[in-house]
Amino acid sequence: MISKLALENILFLDIETVPETQHFSELDETKQALWELKSQYQRKEDTTAEDFYERAGIWAEFGKIICISVGYFTFQGDLRTFRVTSFFGDEVKILKDFKNLLISHFSQTKHLLCAHNGKEFDFPYIARRMIIHKIELPYKLNLFGKKPWEVPHLDTLELWKFGDYKTYTSLKLLTNVLGIPSPKDDIDGSEVYRVFYEENNIDRIISYCEKDTIAVAQIFLRLRGDSLLDNSEITHV
Repeated sequence: MISKLALENILFLDIETVPETQHFSELDETKQALWELKSQYQRKEDTTAEDFYERAGIWAEFGKIICISVGYFTFQGDLRTFRVTSFFGDEVKILKDFKNLLISHFSQTKHLLCAHNGKEFDFPYIARRMIIHKIELPYKLNLFGKKPWEVPHLDTLELWKFGDYKTYTSLKLLTNVLGIPSPKDDIDGSEVYRVFYEENNIDRIISYCEKDTIAVAQIFLRLRGDSLLDNSEITHV
């Protein structure tokens, strides 16, 4: 049961991604053709592959990570603190810095990673981008040969399903129904492309990513029956 898990052993996280280039025309002809093939079933008949390219960031083969935000609990007696930090900039540096964090602080068997829809998106996306950049996978992301119960990943979406695999509940909806402050008070995922490539405002994206990370931790607390974090308990480092 999740109520028996030690909160300090869990690393909460969220990632933000965008297409690997700003414009479809910047891809070489082979990659353009591959994108057209990859997206053909997601696009409406009157939508071209180029028009649909703004959404390419959700596929690790056509996108890149621009921010990984992480959060973790620390306790001093009855004092609870949730520390949040972000990795951003060059994607290779982001991935290496995140890997170093896992190796140095979250490498033991008891340590777990937690994200919303993390098993379908965040965790495999990070792993795929590491492989693409020839970065050896850290233990917490290397699932080759692991049995399901050996996978050190928690997913608040999966926990909320309670075995029901027919539905998807967004982070925004789940925070709303659970009475948690919405992390979508500025931008949402559909706007990250524009904010990154047109506004060049990475600080706005970092803030958004960190709010999502905090929201994941809040959902996990609610699922455990614990009290929610107060703003005074959250520290950005």
